Amino acid sequence: MKKKESTFWNMLWSLTLITAVAGGLLGYTYQLTEEPIARATKASREKAIQQVIPAYDNSPIDEQLTYTVHNEYGETTATIYPAKKGGELAGAAVECSNNTGYGGEIRIIVGFEADGTIKDFRVLKHQETPGLGAKMGDWFRTDKNKQNIIGKSPATTNFHVTKDSGDIDAITAATITSRAFLAAVRTAYAAYTESLKGGNHE
Repeated sequence: MKKKESTFWNMLWSLTLITAVAGGLLGYTYQLTEEPIARATKASREKAIQQVIPAYDNSPIDEQLTYTVHNEYGETTATIYPAKKGGELAGAAVECSNNTGYGGEIRIIVGFEADGTIKDFRVLKHQETPGLGAKMGDWFRTDKNKQNIIGKSPATTNFHVTKDSGDIDAITAATITSRAFLAAVRTAYAAYTESLKGGNHE
């Protein structure tokens, strides 16, 4: 009986030791990879910001602000990266998402001139159908019919698809994706205009 009891405690001790060592190794590995991942993420964001906003001499990513936008989808969080030149606002990049895409979340970053005109945009994340919804990054910058959103402002253009009485052509056979993408753009614009008013932010 004592031998069985001794074996039990030895097994328990061994399992505890193995668990502790494994946990320590996982924690150590996380610490080793956390900083490089954070640096890579920041570098990726900085590149996207540089691609979509006017010339600036500040550090938009270090001056970022977070706003909560209320729209037809409920509450959406948007991050604003202000672009300044000589201390004056030149525009901003706004990152936000919409979860109603055909494949779920569509995350974008939209660059606005100071007056709210769209300078450029990038699609950061999506799971849309290749050859259909996945074309959004090219479709909405192509000068054909009513596809291109660059150079337009949601203040003067109805950023809904034409099927919904809007001014923007949906991607062929990908209306769901188009609606979600344009909804994200509207959210970005709403956050930008709120920031111009000096509204509450996190």
